[in-house]
Amino acid sequence: ASAPNKTLNLLEYRVLYNPAAYSNRKVACPSVSGDAENCEDDLVETIPSNPGAQKTQNTYTIMCSRSLSSTKNTLLDLVLNKTDRQGNLMHSTKLKNQNGEMQDVGEVEFYDTKEDPRAFQRLRADYGSFCYDSAELVDALSHEEGDRLLQSVSILKSSLTPETIAEYFCKLSGLPVEQHAAIRLDTRFAMLCRYSVENLRLFSTSQLISILKAFLLLGIPPAHSMLTVYEVEFCRRVWDMGLNQLLLVADLWRYAGRSVPQYLEIVLSYVSLRWKDLTMLQLVQLIYIIGEGRKAPQDLMQKLETLVVRYLEQMNLEEVGTVCLGFFKSNNGFSEYLMRKIGEKVAANMEDASNFALVNVLKMFRYTHVDHLPFLRTLGRVVPLRISSIGTQGVMHVALACASLHYVDENILNAIAVEMSNRAPYCRSKDVAKFLWSFGSLDYEPPNAEEFYSSLTAQLHKKMHEFEKYPEHLLTSLLALAFAKRFPYDLIDFALSPAFVKLATEETKFELKKDLFTLDGTVGIECPDYSGNRIGPQLCQEATELLWNSMNQDSWLKPEVVEVTTLLQVMLGGPQYVKMHMILPHTRSIDLEVHLQPDGKPVAFNMEVFAKKIPKRELKDDGIHITDDLMSQILKGKWTSDATKEVKKATKLEPLLSNSNGVSLTDHLLSGLTASKNSVIKKPLPDCSTSGGIRKLAVQVSNKNHYSYASRSLLGLHSLKRRQLNQIGFVVVEIPFWEWLPLLKRTRSEKLAYLHQKIFSNLS
Repeated sequence: ASAPNKTLNLLEYRVLYNPAAYSNRKVACPSVSGDAENCEDDLVETIPSNPGAQKTQNTYTIMCSRSLSSTKNTLLDLVLNKTDRQGNLMHSTKLKNQNGEMQDVGEVEFYDTKEDPRAFQRLRADYGSFCYDSAELVDALSHEEGDRLLQSVSILKSSLTPETIAEYFCKLSGLPVEQHAAIRLDTRFAMLCRYSVENLRLFSTSQLISILKAFLLLGIPPAHSMLTVYEVEFCRRVWDMGLNQLLLVADLWRYAGRSVPQYLEIVLSYVSLRWKDLTMLQLVQLIYIIGEGRKAPQDLMQKLETLVVRYLEQMNLEEVGTVCLGFFKSNNGFSEYLMRKIGEKVAANMEDASNFALVNVLKMFRYTHVDHLPFLRTLGRVVPLRISSIGTQGVMHVALACASLHYVDENILNAIAVEMSNRAPYCRSKDVAKFLWSFGSLDYEPPNAEEFYSSLTAQLHKKMHEFEKYPEHLLTSLLALAFAKRFPYDLIDFALSPAFVKLATEETKFELKKDLFTLDGTVGIECPDYSGNRIGPQLCQEATELLWNSMNQDSWLKPEVVEVTTLLQVMLGGPQYVKMHMILPHTRSIDLEVHLQPDGKPVAFNMEVFAKKIPKRELKDDGIHITDDLMSQILKGKWTSDATKEVKKATKLEPLLSNSNGVSLTDHLLSGLTASKNSVIKKPLPDCSTSGGIRKLAVQVSNKNHYSYASRSLLGLHSLKRRQLNQIGFVVVEIPFWEWLPLLKRTRSEKLAYLHQKIFSNLS
């Protein structure tokens, strides 16, 4: 047997508890005889829901590691690792300051990394009834008094009552912090823990909560198996507890840094039946807990959103930030109506909002993609003055929100660029990637672009080891740099190397083939002197198929796109003169390809139309019919009487041109307009491969998502695509949405005249 004061090198208490106390079924329990080291076992406890829970199902399982002692009075062994109470380790980092001196910035890193999500609780005293207050005073206990108390534990042993056990834990939590490590290693304390487990069903709920608080104050590790036993007991009691108690226990678990998904699942079932009774403060605390737990039933979140609408005017800005963060972390958004109400409230008093609350509101705007212009304009006045006081990750979220909303505010972006040029060493690889992506995707170059990009690119080199775990961050960074016409060949060579490609395609949870394909295709066009690694043709083919299969066809079969396609076929002579496809597959979008001879005559090159039937793009067999208006227009122009007679051969009439200003028509346009579908298809097709001087057009039907918000500045990917189309010899012809969408309501003749001008004006 072990000597009484001998401590084994174990990471957990060894606890003896009665499985029957947690389940109505019989559970086979290993013999309590024998060596403790040979009695370790994993036990799955299935806890039935409370019979009073009506129809709500709460069955769940918890894996609990337990070790049975050899005799009833065997002491519980304990060795605890030195861990921060909330599970966060602070790393000290040495960096050079502006004077070139080495400076310890560990605390700055910690501040930059973790804001306090619980700050809202300190603004109203009423939160104290269901939130843990770390500043709550505990009666101090001297070392001598603590030793006498533990000595009584060794004397009383199994005769300890639940009330005494709870009282002893509360008193011991008052010991000076520097003695907590020693008390956790004391075998008498381990004995007290054992007896608490054996009497678990006998504690009142308030006693259990007080013991949990004591565990938290004494620094019991959040992953400790003894806490699993307590979690099981709290799960069993959910339906017998009040809402304030449920929220307090959830807050204690969260403050301790322990994930308790089963407990939260049952609590949310409880709340789903009583959500209408939530007060405003309970609602905010519940949403905070949901956010920290990262998930909740969607139907419950919809109910809670209605309460947010009801209580919004009563909330302060910190509480607004908390509910935004809670919904954001649980992957639930707000309705546009609620986002606009939040935007109005925050914009009116933005100067009073903390950085943390403001960033949380921005996260929700980013998630919902609601463009609230008054909010964004106020942001442009407030944020640049605060950038230096916002943590690195907070600044990253500001930049990412601007990118997500396609919103270019030069004051915000310039302030970020200046700040991050100096603060780049604070960045994780994820932060570097998001900063580069934000600026690259917006296609915005700040005044200090060289310094900004060089400082962040330098961090990519320093954080190469992180990319083995997070390959997506390297690819995101390199694509963003490519948008900005920056190509660090050594990093690209590494990213396209066989080893990294294998890592990115086989050993990560993200689908990165498309990113590799886009990077490789970009390098192939824009970096003729690059001689490093490239991806293989098989991966290119797989990525192309992924892009095609995942492409949202609604984006290229929208009415405005279909209308352009159909009218171009009419104008040029048939579907064989227009091809809708990905000219550059790695740029992830579709264009309409058109070929013209030097004299403007369309070239039939799309042979696929003869091999298969093209739905929704065939021309009606009626041809295009000419009216007297068109005749009048022709007679006003350069046409001869023979051409006029030819036009009059049309068999049917319908309005073609209604504008009074006239449209310039060519022989080729006239022949295309007057030809029927059948006659067009029978025409001999020229061989494009032997024809010289062919002009290739890439016709792009743009939409507002190609541009930054309320502007005509292309976003990064679309700018890159046009740049590369030009480099491979295509003339880009844009059909901009601000011109084309209004024309959709006009006559067909006006649309044809517009497209004719767009296509044939490129011949000059």
